[in-house]
Amino acid sequence: MRPEHHEGTGGDGLLVPMAWMYSEYIADEVLATGDLMEPTTLEYRAGRDALALTIFLSDGAVADELPAARVDELRLLTAYGAPWRRWVCARLEALERPTAPAGPDAPDLALARAAWRWLEETELLAADLDAIGPQPWEPLGDEEEGEAQVWTPAWQLGLPLGHLAVHLY
Repeated sequence: MRPEHHEGTGGDGLLVPMAWMYSEYIADEVLATGDLMEPTTLEYRAGRDALALTIFLSDGAVADELPAARVDELRLLTAYGAPWRRWVCARLEALERPTAPAGPDAPDLALARAAWRWLEETELLAADLDAIGPQPWEPLGDEEEGEAQVWTPAWQLGLPLGHLAVHLY
């Protein structure tokens, strides 16, 4: 395989998506440091993909450890109530334009699009946070004991997991 950026003439080998792979590596390190979830679970994958997508779309990963300014930026981008989904869609759209520096066929972009597609189309069973307790105006009843669950897009589970991992980092 030839590197993504090279000087001179090269072969017709595959480009190596180093920016995406490094973003995934950083996201994996942040999640592993937080020790919030088993790495073999779908929830962990959702957190890693959401965090890697955030790192990749916010001008890529940086060398070595994450600087404090970058950690703060990740906290703001992944915070509850932040328009993360719209931000991801807008950044992906901007990178897919023919005038984008890497071009619409960059291997990093293809992997980022695949991660976003998985986060958006995959639904995971999660606790229904709206059903945890009765509303203050509703009378207490003899409800079933147990956790109410709903199907939710993977990014809606992965984003808070990534945000918490960034806080613990």
